[in-house]
Amino acid sequence: MMQWPLVLTHFLDRARRLHHRRPIASRHAGGVFRYSFGDWAGRVDRLAAALTALGVRRGDRVATFGWNTHRHFEAYFAIPCMGAVLHTMNVRLFPEQLAWVFNHAADRVVLVDATLLPLFDRVRAQLTSVEHVIVMGEAGEAPIDAGYLDYETLLAGAADRFDWPALDEEEAAALCYTSGTTGHPKGVLYSHRALVLHTLGIALTDAFQMRERDVLLSIVPMFHANAWGLPFAAAMLGCAVVLPGPHLQPKELADLIESEKVTFVGGVPTIVAGLYHHLVQEGRKVPTLRQIIVGGSALPRVLLEGFERELGVEVVHAWGMTELAPAGSVSRLRGEMEHWSKEAQTRVRLMQGTPFPLVELRIVREDGAEAPWDGTTAGELQARGPWVVRQYYNDPESDLRFDGEWFRTGDVAAIDELGYVRLVDRTKDMVKSGGEWISSVDLENAIMGHPQVAEAAVVAIPHSKWTERPLACVVPRQGKAAEITRDSIRAFLKGRVADWWLPDDVVVLETVPKTSVGKFDKKVLRERFKDYAWPEAV
Repeated sequence: MMQWPLVLTHFLDRARRLHHRRPIASRHAGGVFRYSFGDWAGRVDRLAAALTALGVRRGDRVATFGWNTHRHFEAYFAIPCMGAVLHTMNVRLFPEQLAWVFNHAADRVVLVDATLLPLFDRVRAQLTSVEHVIVMGEAGEAPIDAGYLDYETLLAGAADRFDWPALDEEEAAALCYTSGTTGHPKGVLYSHRALVLHTLGIALTDAFQMRERDVLLSIVPMFHANAWGLPFAAAMLGCAVVLPGPHLQPKELADLIESEKVTFVGGVPTIVAGLYHHLVQEGRKVPTLRQIIVGGSALPRVLLEGFERELGVEVVHAWGMTELAPAGSVSRLRGEMEHWSKEAQTRVRLMQGTPFPLVELRIVREDGAEAPWDGTTAGELQARGPWVVRQYYNDPESDLRFDGEWFRTGDVAAIDELGYVRLVDRTKDMVKSGGEWISSVDLENAIMGHPQVAEAAVVAIPHSKWTERPLACVVPRQGKAAEITRDSIRAFLKGRVADWWLPDDVVVLETVPKTSVGKFDKKVLRERFKDYAWPEAV
C-alpha cells in the first residue's frame, strides 16, 4: 500500500476542491460576515504566504489569541499546513499564566483578536520570544504606531498562491495547554497524524455523527482542546460553519441558531444549559437543530430530557481531555438497547460512554491492579491510543502522569460489561466522609434535577466529626431564590441519593464561578468556604 502521510493539508485540499461552495458565517460586532470555503481556502493561502514573509519556518510556534471567528478558522489551517505549530492560547487565563505560557511555548508570532488587545497589552512587555504581533480585525484596526501588524493588510499584500510543503505525519501541528487548575498549565503537542486520526474518529456515525449537510455551530472555544476537533472535521466533511465570536449569551446563540439554520452544536453544559432555559422560558423553537454534543463536565439529566421532550433535540454526552486531543468516549445507545425502558436508556445516555475507535481505556484501583468491567468497581481512568499524549511538552515532571504507556487522567470512574464509562468524580473533587467516598458529580446532577435549580456545584468542606462533608452551592432559576433552602433541597434528594450523601448545608449563589473553559471552578469554592461553619444539627 502507498505510504501516504496523514497530514492536515489533505483536509485543506479537500475543502478547496470538494466543498468550495459550502458557507461559513462569522458573527462580529457589525453583524455576520459570510463567505465560502473556496474564499476561505484562498485566504488560508495568503495567510501562509504572509507568515512566511515574516520569517516563520517549519517548527516555529505561532500563537492565536482569539475568539471563534473566520480569521481564527483560517489560522487553524494556514499555520500547521505550512509546517509551523498552531498554538491556541486560552484567553481566560490570568495575566501571569498568559505570560508564562507564551514564553514556555517560545512563540515567534502572535495573532490577536482586536477586541483582546487590552488584555494582550498587559502581558506584551513580559514576552521574551515574540517578534511580530498581528491584529485580527477589520482593515485599519491595528494600532500600527504601537508596533502591531494588520491582518487584513498583510493578506492583501501577500501572494494569492502558496506552495504547501510535503509534511511528515509525525511533525508537530498544534500545541494546546491545559487550563492550569493547579500549578503551571501543561503543554500538549499534537502531531498531524494524531489530529487526522482524531478527525476521522469523531466523524463516525456512532461517534459525533457529523454530516456534510450539517450546519455546525461550535460554541466550544477554538482555544480549548482544538475546539474538540470540530474545525478539522468541518473542513474534511464540508459542514457549513457558524462561528459565534465572543458573545455566548443564550439569546444571541438562539438568534444565531435560528438565522443560520444550525443543525449541530458542540458546547459545555453550562453554556448549553443557559441556551435551554432561554428557549423554554421564551417559548422559542429551534426546528433545524437536531443534535448537541455536550462535554467538558457531566451532563445534567434535566438537559438531556428537557431538550428532547420540549424541543425535539438529541443531546449526546461525550468525555475527553486536552491530553486526548480531546475525544475519549461518547455515549450512544446500541441496537440491543432499542427495546430497553426509557429509564434504562437514559441511564446509559448520561454515562460518558464507550471509547472512540483506536482509544483504549482501563480502570486501575488504588492497589495498582486493573479493575474488572463490572460497572461498580471504581478507580483511576487511564487511556492510551494514537491521539493520546505521550508526554507533556518540555515538562520534566511528565512521568508522574503516566503508568507505563497509559496516561493517568486523574478521573475516578467505573466501566460496565458493555464498555460504558461512568465517571464518579475527579480525584481532587471527591468528598471523603467518615472513610467513605461521595461523588460530587452524582450529587450535583441529582440537585440539578430540582425544578427550581439552574446550577449546582458540590464541594468537600472540612468537618470535625466526618473529616469532610458535602456543601451544595446552588444557583436558583430566575425568580425562584426563595424556594431554594437547605430543607427543600434535602427533601428533594431523599430517595434519590443515599441519606449519608445528603448535603449538610446549602448556600444560594448568584452564579457558580467558572474556569477558563466554562467548567465549575471548585477550587474557588473550596477556598471561599474553607472555614464554613456547619449547622449544629442535621
